[in-house]
Amino acid sequence: MPGRTRRKRIVLGHLPLPERRFVADALRTETVGGVVLLAAAVIALVWANTPWKGTYEAVRDVHFGVAALDLDLSVAHWTSDGLLAIFFFVAGAELKRELVVGELRHPGTAALPVLAAISGMAIPALVYGLVATGMGGTWNGWAVPMATDIAFALGVLAVIDTHLPSALRAFLLTLAVVDDLGAIVVIAVFYTSTINLAALIGAVLGLGLFFHLHDRRQVHGWYWYLPLALVIWGLTHASGVHATVAGVAMGLLLRVAEDGEQGRRPAEWISHLVRPVSAGVAVPLFALFAAGVSVSGDSLSNVLTEPEPLGVALGLAVGKVLGVLGGSYLAVRFTRARLGRDLAWADLLAVSMLAGIGFTVSLLIGELAYPDPADQEQIKAAVLLGSLASALLACLMLRLRNNKYRRLYEEENRDENADGIPDIYQRPDPASSRDRGRSPDGNRDRHGRGRGGSAGPGASGN
Repeated sequence: MPGRTRRKRIVLGHLPLPERRFVADALRTETVGGVVLLAAAVIALVWANTPWKGTYEAVRDVHFGVAALDLDLSVAHWTSDGLLAIFFFVAGAELKRELVVGELRHPGTAALPVLAAISGMAIPALVYGLVATGMGGTWNGWAVPMATDIAFALGVLAVIDTHLPSALRAFLLTLAVVDDLGAIVVIAVFYTSTINLAALIGAVLGLGLFFHLHDRRQVHGWYWYLPLALVIWGLTHASGVHATVAGVAMGLLLRVAEDGEQGRRPAEWISHLVRPVSAGVAVPLFALFAAGVSVSGDSLSNVLTEPEPLGVALGLAVGKVLGVLGGSYLAVRFTRARLGRDLAWADLLAVSMLAGIGFTVSLLIGELAYPDPADQEQIKAAVLLGSLASALLACLMLRLRNNKYRRLYEEENRDENADGIPDIYQRPDPASSRDRGRSPDGNRDRHGRGRGGSAGPGASGN
């Protein structure tokens, strides 16, 4: 109606209870995995900078596999092409869930994290390009500083013992998921040089069979899907497309609609089962054999003086902050979104700094963008330096605001009647009921659950 004022949608307020439970489960595993990832990175750095460096390189370069299938790969290659496919499978499943029944299905709530993620990928690439080409370098590594490493960021949060509110943790998770999708698109489009058409067609047919069994026939049993997944992965690798693309493709094909027989959403349940393998095994092992770079005065000097490494480091430490914070501001300024009453722009600044930790996927893209081992060493050092700078700046900001976060954390988790439902979801507060007790499908009960009381959101979808 003419003259009618449209109500602004609150973003980064209290999560709906089912969404909060899902996010808490995901981040609990990622936090543990982040600590393991930090440990693996430290071990790799120490190992590669001791007299046993030759042993590290020997183990990393050991080849094994089936040569007839073009799968005689080094240990480092197996971790980047093989184990990281598990990581991207979980990312694909999480993205599918968010798009179908999660917060990303609502344009109003999706605007802020999506714009922040897109801007958080574009601005670091632009910063890299301006720095590298301005110093006489190339655009080769433009995609390296685009990614956010959610596990590493959560590991940092665990180490400094900060009580980041659940809404900000969910925002960080969404940023990372969208970043992962962007990274896999970049890898598929820009880092595929030759295509084996027969193998690619075989991989697509395998994905079609995966979809038919899982979604149309609703066949249960891991013994059907694990062999099929290995065949799809092998054909994707043989096709010339980076094999991690197979992981995200299978994740996106998972069914999100509630399973009538099991009473749960397969995408949620499968990602719940696979996430510990991804966060606790796949990603740390990749870090162990990717982060082992020589740290010396010369290597650090090269990062600060050579165009491409400096572009990567500044893209992460500066570009990510400008991109994520700028995208968030644009979303609030030009859409009907507004921040939750408990948060301020300083909080988004801290999360933007955390987003500059681009460890895992940045290392992967660095290996693809710079095939020469000497160039890879410099780029890896730049990724480590840029991620470390982002982590330190984020830690400083988060510690300054941790008293506030502790108060919000205690309020979010207070359960005085000990019924298992936090009190904030039972307050008769009309002004905040929309962002406290409503499930993504708009249905509520007195506990803030969607109809059916499931642990996941109450809407169904494919």
